[in-house]
Amino acid sequence: MATEINNIIGLIAGGGTFPLQIAETARNRGLTVIALAHEGDTDPGLTQKVDKIVWIKLGQLGKIINVFKKNGVQQALMAGTINKRRMFSKIKPDLKGLALISKMAILHDDGILRAVARELEAEGIEMISSTFCLPELLTPPGLLTKRKPNKEEKEDIQFGWEMAKALGKLDIGQCVVVRRKTVLAVEAIEGTDETIRRGGRLAQEKAVIVKVSKPNQDLRFDVPTVGLQTIRTMLEVQAAVLALEADKTLLFDKKEMLALADKSGIVIIAL
Repeated sequence: MATEINNIIGLIAGGGTFPLQIAETARNRGLTVIALAHEGDTDPGLTQKVDKIVWIKLGQLGKIINVFKKNGVQQALMAGTINKRRMFSKIKPDLKGLALISKMAILHDDGILRAVARELEAEGIEMISSTFCLPELLTPPGLLTKRKPNKEEKEDIQFGWEMAKALGKLDIGQCVVVRRKTVLAVEAIEGTDETIRRGGRLAQEKAVIVKVSKPNQDLRFDVPTVGLQTIRTMLEVQAAVLALEADKTLLFDKKEMLALADKSGIVIIAL
């Protein structure tokens, strides 16, 4: 994270509400926000919350660099989600993007993001933390709901934590679904919600969902996220517990999320 934030911030925006929240907060602080939005992922509402927006296709690294340089951006951040399935059909890399991809042996999430960050920093554009103006979104440690996990759930949380951290070393995903010390689903390209549905159906009920950061994950631009939709998905399969990594997970719609969890008897705990 930068020791001092400049007056102009570059925002590489994916989907979800996070880019909109960052843009609004940054502008309220008097910063100029230059946004690069991904076609098919970024909420068009971002247009109303930034000073300038340019729409790009996935993989257009050269265009990102050119737009930022033309607009005096020396610090930038990445925020929001990219639909990973689109990487197989919608990626349209420019020459700079192709050159980057050709140098990579394995196209893992963290590896791609780190490589993009290195390219930007080589061009004089410093990458800063996506939470620089919204640290309150990070999950605090402790029990967040009224109900506490029982003995069996605690054992599943511990087991799931170890499994999720081990899988994270391989950069596969951040989430596992377990019950009775058995892994029922592992997050891959489908994302957290589909992982919960798949594992929850196998559990039939009382599944424990564990979501953590990957070991050595660069939290400047790749922070695990959960929100109200996560709880709604858990309710579809009667899941019982959501265990998170404290201070390394973004919590969206916190008030509504915790209210629904308490109403439904779901445990949310951050370790």
